[in-house]
Order: sequence, then structure tokens, then C-alpha cells
Amino acid sequence: MMPAFIAQLIDPPARGFAPVDWFVVVVYALALIGIGLYYARRQTTTEEYFVASRSVAPFLAGISLYATMFSTLSYIGNPGEIIRNGPVVLAIGMAATPVFYFIVGYGVIPLLMKLPVTSAYELLETRLGRGVRLLGSGLFVLTRLAWMALMLYTTSLVLVTVMGWNPAWAVPLSIVTGVLTTIYTLTGGLRAVVVSDVVQFFVLLLGAILTLGFVTVTLGGVGEWWPDQWAPHWQAQPFFSIDPGVRATMVGTFIGAIIWWVCTSASDQMAIQRYLSTHDARTARRAFLHNCIGNVVVTGILGLVGLALLAFYQTHPDALPHHASLTHNADTLFPHYVSHFLPAGIPGLVMAGLLAAAMSSLSSGISSTITVISKDFVELFWRNAQRTDRDRLRTAHILAGIIGVLAIGGSQLAGVIPGNLIEVMGKSINLLLCPLFGLFFLALFVRFATPFGAIMGALYSFCAALLTAYWEPFTGGGPVSFQWIAPIALVVSLSTSVLFSLLPTRGKSAKVQSAYTLAAIIPWVILIAAVR
Repeated sequence: MMPAFIAQLIDPPARGFAPVDWFVVVVYALALIGIGLYYARRQTTTEEYFVASRSVAPFLAGISLYATMFSTLSYIGNPGEIIRNGPVVLAIGMAATPVFYFIVGYGVIPLLMKLPVTSAYELLETRLGRGVRLLGSGLFVLTRLAWMALMLYTTSLVLVTVMGWNPAWAVPLSIVTGVLTTIYTLTGGLRAVVVSDVVQFFVLLLGAILTLGFVTVTLGGVGEWWPDQWAPHWQAQPFFSIDPGVRATMVGTFIGAIIWWVCTSASDQMAIQRYLSTHDARTARRAFLHNCIGNVVVTGILGLVGLALLAFYQTHPDALPHHASLTHNADTLFPHYVSHFLPAGIPGLVMAGLLAAAMSSLSSGISSTITVISKDFVELFWRNAQRTDRDRLRTAHILAGIIGVLAIGGSQLAGVIPGNLIEVMGKSINLLLCPLFGLFFLALFVRFATPFGAIMGALYSFCAALLTAYWEPFTGGGPVSFQWIAPIALVVSLSTSVLFSLLPTRGKSAKVQSAYTLAAIIPWVILIAAVR
């Protein structure tokens, strides 16, 4: 039988925020603004603004990198994954950490740190020409703008649930969150972003730990929620399967984690900017080690939160919201528990954690996008020898404001996207991960690479990722697991870019280039027509 104090909390949709919760959130917001204003006084050069004078401590850079890549979707999605599908994806993803640490730390980072660049995409022009550089920069900017917009909107919906507000409040809440993040990013530069990322990392960690502790106390100890058998509703997740309809396998999870971190570390300005902010390859590698440790710690704790919440709702099934169950909308159970069962004060900390997960990603997205636009577009097409560092800083501040406004505006449009937002993010923004990495692979490792090969490889990789992600609507067949998207896109990217680089296109006339391009596109037209 359910305890009386729990039953009393189920009738209202949510308990709302107590004054102490609001106090926690306000103090948190003011602290972030204070960090931005403090470091604003140190912004005298673009080197300091964009890469923090390459003097950030490895611990700060590493934790900032993790907080950057961590999002609200992960904060609520990891417990939801455990509740709905079991521990395989999270556990195997953590088990892959030593492998991708070795590859990135000793393979990718030393190469990147040898380059005297601020924008990662400067490398592409050196090896493959300005057109490929602009292609890479453009892909990154579009990806991050869409990512920031979806992040703001999704976070606002989650926070509205936590606070028990009307869903209509998601719009003003996303505006407030975007404005606050833009302010401290605009004023403080990368150093303020890094420091705030570290603060936000510990805030979200504290929120998860407090939730775990309260569930443990409520249930009567760790032994009451620690599983001793496979839950009946958890899906089978085999070691390996070639069946594309199997949602997740151990091998697929292991490979997917490695591909994501290697591709991100080698081609995403948000990650590369963290490495460049350190002194040398050794300190950058230590930074990545701190990132890996933070990943294991937070993922592990959120996995435990998922196990504890699973036991709580199994013990008290009447506490489940009407719109969700252990097998449906399980991602909403973490915020639902926060809004219904945590004592005053703790919901404020968890809300701060949710804000932290979103704002660290948003601030880093703004900062890295400013860097890319400034270096790859403004300075390329607006050359003026008379421009001082003060002028460039003013331009960067203006760009920060514009990007913040675009992200906020995009978040208002995100609400009209059909389907689940998490699915939309996974099957849209992530489609460009491997195509972008392919450009860097050619620039770093393929001496005979050509601009034509790079562009065609990116196009083929994107088409392959798109067809895999949306196989069901394209063909009318069964859905293909999300774990196949990255491996297929990566293989297509590397193989086709190398093969197309073997064609004699370098230095040819526009007419010849056009003929090669048309011939390269025809196979995709035929393939799409065939599967339709």
C-alpha cells in the first residue's frame, strides 16, 4: 500500500516551486552573470576571447568539454533509458571510454595541437581549398544553430513540467534562458564559458545525487532498488546482430560511442576550441582525460537514478503519471518525480541542474559559432588592415548577440516540428557528424585528396545517413536502428571521398568539373528512385 504522504502528492499535477526553490534558481542565475562580468574586464584581445590565451588548466578544459557535450536530453534521457530499456546502452558506452580516450588522446589531439589555428576549419583551406573550408564551416554553423534552438525549446518544456506550469510558459522560459546564456557568453568570452561550464557540471551532478539519495531514503535503502534480475519489460539487447530492426546491441553501442567521440573531437569546433585553449598536446590530452572521467561519473550516477526511479514506480505504480508508464514516455519520469515528491529546496537544485545542462551546451555553441563565423567568414570577406583587436572584439560581441537571438527565435519554431523532439534531434542534426569528419580525415591523412573528393564524400555520407535514418518513410519497410546511422555514414564518407579523389579533377575546367559532378550524383538518383 502506498504511504499516505505520497498519495497526497499525486492528485495535483505538480506541487510547484517553494520560495526556497526560487531562491536557489535566482542565486544560480546571478552567479552565472557575475562570472561573465568578472571575465569581461580581461577581454583585451581576440586571442583571449576566442581561446582564453591558450592558458586554461586541463581540469577546467576537460570538465568544460564534457559539460558542453552534455545536454538536458542526456540529463533526463539517461534515467529514462535505464527505466525503459535497461542498462546495456549506458554501461557499454562507458566501457568504450578507454578505447576512444586512447584514439583521441594519442591520435587526434597531437595532430590538432600542431596547427596554429583558432578555427578548426582553417586546416581545410590549407589542404583542400577555400571552398571546402567554407563547406565545413557552413555545416558546423547550421548544425549548431539548429541544435541550440532545439535545446532551448526542449529544455523549456522539461522545466515547465518540473515547475508544474502551463505548457504555454515554455516560450517565455526559453527566451529568458537564451538571454541569460547570451549575456555571460557575450561579455566573458571562452574563459567565462569554461568556468561557468565547470560550475554547471557540479550543479547538475549535485541535483542527480540529491535525487538518488532521496529515492534511496524513501524506499528504505540501496538494496530496495538495486535490481537482482532483468526487468520483464526491458528489451532484449543482444551482444551482436545484423538485423537492422534490433534497436541496440552491445557491439553497436560500443562502436557508436567510439565513432561519436572520435568524429566530434576531430571536427567539431566546440571540442577543438577546448583543446586549443590549453598550452600544448600533453595538457590537452589531460583535459580529455578529465572529460572522460566526468562522462563516466555523471553517466553512472544518472544510471543509478534510473534504477532507483524504476524501483520507486514499480513499488508505487499509482504514482505513475497518466501520460506515461515504464514502457511509454519513460523520459518524463525523472522530472515527474522531481515535481511531485522531492522536498522544498531540492527541486530548485534539480531545476538548476537542468538549466546547467542546457546552458553549458548553449553557451559553448554560441562561443564556438562566433569563432567560426569571425575567422571563416568575417575575416575572409572583410579584410581590413586597420581593424584593431578592439574592433574585432566588438564584432565578436555583436555576433554573440545575433547568434543568441537566432537560437531563441529558432526555439520558437521548433514547436511546430512533428514527432518526438529527441528523435528529430537524433535523426537530423547528427546526420552531419560523419560528413564533417570526412573532410578532416582527408585533410589530415590523405595526401592525394582533392576538393572534388571531399565535397562528393560529404554529399554521399549525408545521403547515406539520411536514407538510413529515414528508411521506413523512404521505402515503406521496417525501421532501421539508430545505431546503424553513424557506422554506415562513416564508411561511406571515408571510402567515397578517397575514391573520388582518385579522379583527375584537380585543375580541370568548370565544364569538366560539372560533368564529373553530374556523373557522381546519378547513382543516388537511381538508388532513391529504386527504393521508393
